[in-house]
Amino acid sequence: MSTSFWCESLLIDGVAVAGVRLEVDSAGRITRVQVGSAQAADIRLGTVVPGFGNAHSHAFHRALRGQTHEDDGDFWLWRERMYRVAAQLDPSNYQALATAVFAEMLVCGYTAVGEFHYVHHHADGVPYEPAHAMELALAAAARAVGIRLVLLDTIYLKGGIGRELATEQRAFGDGTATAWLTRWQSLRAQLEGDDLVTLGAALHSVRAVPPDAMREVLDGLPREVALHVHLSEQPQENTDCLAAYGLTPTGLLESLGALTARLSVVHATHLSDTDRARLGDAGVTVVMCPTTEADLGDGIGPALALATAGSPIALGSDQNAVIDPFLEMRGLEMAERLASQQRGRFSPAALLAAASTAGYAALALGRHRLQPGDPCDLVEISTTGVRTIGSLLGQLPLTATAADVLRVFVGGRLVAECGQLVGGERPAMMMADALVRLGR
Repeated sequence: MSTSFWCESLLIDGVAVAGVRLEVDSAGRITRVQVGSAQAADIRLGTVVPGFGNAHSHAFHRALRGQTHEDDGDFWLWRERMYRVAAQLDPSNYQALATAVFAEMLVCGYTAVGEFHYVHHHADGVPYEPAHAMELALAAAARAVGIRLVLLDTIYLKGGIGRELATEQRAFGDGTATAWLTRWQSLRAQLEGDDLVTLGAALHSVRAVPPDAMREVLDGLPREVALHVHLSEQPQENTDCLAAYGLTPTGLLESLGALTARLSVVHATHLSDTDRARLGDAGVTVVMCPTTEADLGDGIGPALALATAGSPIALGSDQNAVIDPFLEMRGLEMAERLASQQRGRFSPAALLAAASTAGYAALALGRHRLQPGDPCDLVEISTTGVRTIGSLLGQLPLTATAADVLRVFVGGRLVAECGQLVGGERPAMMMADALVRLGR
């Protein structure tokens, strides 16, 4: 069934256009965009932006929110606590947790999410029966709330360069690249034809995947599949990689032919000038996760330098200590201001593109500029609240928060409104139930 929307203002490529009608087909794709008056059958909206694409998420990390913030330490200490949560997961409680996390994302304006998923098996490494139980739990969670999910199934073979998996990492491993590819192909067959859920892939990092295994994965994956990798989040990764291979992590990926426009690297915080040039020259997308990078004390990544070099910048919520696309946009710009002591490093339009169109592109979800043929994934923003009143519409990325999200549409279908799902479910109550299942 086709439908139509009339937007009082629609931000197209970051520019507010008044009085825009969108006609949408039964598949949820835009068929016509025109400036004009509303018609009787139109769904009337106020100020509308493209739905946000969360290009990097670890849903189960949400269980650590509010649990790890008072102590000293660094990423490596936080990681030990993360392993404890991973050990508690099973398909049932993971589905409940992911459903709550995806619901929170949806009411906050995310219409698509790339889930960087590596908790594949029982805690002792034994595969689930039936197969793919954890992956299918995530798919069911996305379908339950109506968010687009790109499941970035992750290969994770080593506990560090030259080290076997530790006991707490056994759930992540498939033993060999061949075994991972076999499981990936089987999972792809099960998910084929799903309107909301598609399968992507990820190399966890150069720490967790040896070069020969990375080469096998690169040769074995279809070229159209989104491929992601954690890159140089911590200086220790660079040090270990240089010691083992004589190359930086970026240099190692380049030597394997991995640096192409289909690749997205996550964080890219600690790079050399040569690394930045390599990524930019290849058109590799860089997924920044400002709230997580700040929370873990990772450092400020060279976002503007990477963008200037030619790398598209996308955004992700990563550990989900914060789920708010506006705060990720704001974090990207404010970190640049602090590092450079200059304002306006990224324009509001560039921030909006990073949070929406670049995120969709990084997840191989196609074009997302609210043009004919694009998915009708929309977010309506309040411009009369205490945070946004008086804002120029083009500057909403620097004034609004997720609390200003009114209605959210995925494929032209209303999925969330004023902080709750369209069926009335509230993410906070869903999360409360999920945490009880985890023994909290």
